[in-house]
Amino acid sequence: MAPPPLCIGVVAPLTGRLSPLGAPLSYVPRALAPRLAHVRNGGRRHGVTVTVRDSRSEPGATRRAARDLAVEDGAHIVLPMAGTRVLPAVADACEETGVPCVSTTFPWQAYVHARGAGPAHRFRWTYHFSWGLDDIARVFAGMWERIAPRATVGCLWNDDLQGRLLRHERYGFGAALSGRGHTPADLGAYHEPATDLRAQAARLREHGADLVTSASTATDLALFHRQAREAGPRPRLITCSRWPTYPHTHTTPAPDVHAELGDARVVTLGCWSPVHPYRSSLDGGTCAEPARAYEEDTGAAWLQPLGLRARPAGDRVPRPGHGRRPGRPRLGRRRRGPHPARHHRGPAGPDGRRHPEHRAAAPGGRPVAP
Repeated sequence: MAPPPLCIGVVAPLTGRLSPLGAPLSYVPRALAPRLAHVRNGGRRHGVTVTVRDSRSEPGATRRAARDLAVEDGAHIVLPMAGTRVLPAVADACEETGVPCVSTTFPWQAYVHARGAGPAHRFRWTYHFSWGLDDIARVFAGMWERIAPRATVGCLWNDDLQGRLLRHERYGFGAALSGRGHTPADLGAYHEPATDLRAQAARLREHGADLVTSASTATDLALFHRQAREAGPRPRLITCSRWPTYPHTHTTPAPDVHAELGDARVVTLGCWSPVHPYRSSLDGGTCAEPARAYEEDTGAAWLQPLGLRARPAGDRVPRPGHGRRPGRPRLGRRRRGPHPARHHRGPAGPDGRRHPEHRAAAPGGRPVAP
């Protein structure tokens, strides 16, 4: 008698505000499906199915999608990605239904605090491995110091959870920068997507800051840069952790965004690219292979979420015995008692293909020329 198949559930934003990310996020599970056709457990081969459900880019639908994967599709593990409010909703639903959930590319502070927990809280079914806001702050500080050893830095942060965490006294940028001589200048919270950032541009000039750090989307950052130029001298450098990684999270076409940014010097973190020198533990493939396949199959340029999705989908395939549930085969060794949320501070690296005026950061914050 054949053993029951294993089901990998994927929650991706196929529709809604985050839908431009849905293409690379849903592409990887489909591409990996043939390689994940079977897994072995104690000499027995289990078939593997991959089921994708739409998060619709909003928490309520995301929670329903995760529950449907657990209850209707019988998922043994769920892989979510994308969205400050969306990813925690998947994790919470998996915690409630007792299904392992593995996620990444989301600062661990946001993962913990978005779920109403503290760093000491121990989750039983949900695993997260990623960098933290403190890691980003230190890399960006290294970039600022190549321009000025002690600088006033204008902080363009929104009024959502993301902005509140960046301002947090203990976990935010200010705490990570303590002792380095930089002065963060909060330019004022704004609602995303922004329609007018002239007040923030005026505060930038009032503080005399010519360096900017942000976690804005592409369209919001372009709007701010244009209005900052109109209010005074353009910023000498913008460090932004978000939009170069997710350049199309809103509807503004990329050429229009680049035109508004003009001669802006935008620097980001390179968390994955086709030139990263790592290989998959699943099949030994290089980082360049999924990027090339995606471009050939879709005609679209690769995005960093393509590689970040490949990591939990391929390299984190559940091993025999983990998190047993009644009537289902073991997927990996079960832990004794609850386990904490995990985070891993992986290396930054070059950003591969990018707009000519953009730079990526190598480990330690050294800008890498394109």
